[in-house]
Amino acid sequence: MKVLYAPSFVRKYKNLPHSLQLEIREKIALFQHKENHQTLHVHKLRGKLKDQYSFRVNYKFRVVFIYTPEMPKTAILMAIGDHDVYNR
Repeated sequence: MKVLYAPSFVRKYKNLPHSLQLEIREKIALFQHKENHQTLHVHKLRGKLKDQYSFRVNYKFRVVFIYTPEMPKTAILMAIGDHDVYNR
C-alpha cells in the first residue's frame, strides 16, 4: 500500500520526540502490509470522523487516515496524536 502524508500530519510529526518518531515510522512500515492491520488495530471511526480510519502507534498515540477512492491501494495519513486526535 502506498502512504501519503497530509501537511497537518507532517507538522505534528516534526514536533514529536525523536524516539516517538522512530516508533511511528516502524508502525507506518507495518501498516503498508494489509496482513498487519489486525496487529495495529486498524478500525473505521464513527461520528464526525465516519469516513476515516485509525491505527495504533502505541497505547497512547493513534494515526488517523483515509483511503483514497481515486487512487486504489493508497492511504493518506491525516493526523497523529493521543485520543484527543479524534476531537479535532
